[in-house]
Amino acid sequence: MFAASVLATVLMLSAGNLIAADPPRIDLSTWTPPEIGSLGDDPFGALVKYGHALFTDTANQIGPTVADPARRYAGNNLSCQSCHLQGGTQLYAMPLVGVWGQFPQYRRREGAVGTLEERINGCMERSMNGRALPLASREMKAYLSFMRWLSAGIADGAKLQGAGTLSVKEPDRAADLDHGKEVFGRVCAACHGADGLGKRAASGAGYEFPPLWGPDSYNNGAGMTRLLDAAAFVKNNMPFGTTYAAPVLSDEEAYDVAAFIDSGERPQKADLAKDFPILLQKPVDSPYGPYADDFSPEQHKYGPFAPIRAKVKELKEQSTRVGH
Repeated sequence: MFAASVLATVLMLSAGNLIAADPPRIDLSTWTPPEIGSLGDDPFGALVKYGHALFTDTANQIGPTVADPARRYAGNNLSCQSCHLQGGTQLYAMPLVGVWGQFPQYRRREGAVGTLEERINGCMERSMNGRALPLASREMKAYLSFMRWLSAGIADGAKLQGAGTLSVKEPDRAADLDHGKEVFGRVCAACHGADGLGKRAASGAGYEFPPLWGPDSYNNGAGMTRLLDAAAFVKNNMPFGTTYAAPVLSDEEAYDVAAFIDSGERPQKADLAKDFPILLQKPVDSPYGPYADDFSPEQHKYGPFAPIRAKVKELKEQSTRVGH
């Protein structure tokens, strides 16, 4: 009996140590993603290949002009890799490598723990300006299989260096749209067009370089409409071919050109007031209300953000004191 008690105690302590252990850290710059050509034609391999096609050739697979109306899930002709570059593998371009083990996770926009399926559908309804994929659909299963395959070998919950985007040092001022327009003309227009409406693919639907505003772009509920997120993406990934290790633009150029891009007209998503139900968790650069503070939508969209951040901190402290 004593031996059994000791063994039980040891097992409990061991389990506690496992739970308390820090998650592994993975540097994605040293990680080699798998090759799509290595897949076989077994059921899983076929589904991963379809997920890769959905991701890299979205408009021709589930875009607004595909032959079968039931499969027109995307509302624009962008592809998933318009933002998640190089098939979801480029560092600090919101790569998908390892993302499988990051969900379920708490999402501020919903104010709740969300699944990977819900995150995919958030992209479908916002960045792709379309409609949600049915959870049991072949398309949803293919996206999930593709992400699982890309994440093979990475422990669940791992801390991923190279994930998401790499923040810019934000200027302590509002964005300068005139400077942003100048940067756009000098750096961005060669690919995205002087009118910002992109360059169509040589064949089929889709784009070689996507539109940055206009009716075929992401809608105003997409994460890329937040200035600090957009500036981080632009700084470390644009013009196309740029990486975080050798950026072309300065922080201020990225900040201003991202603001200029987000000043363009784009599709409007309904019910955005339901986003971020806990207002004190709303990003300071969210371009739409309601807000916990009294700063204008214009300042939330273009900055400066330091006064907003300070006010939100004050409100959180007040909320904490009231709670106690």
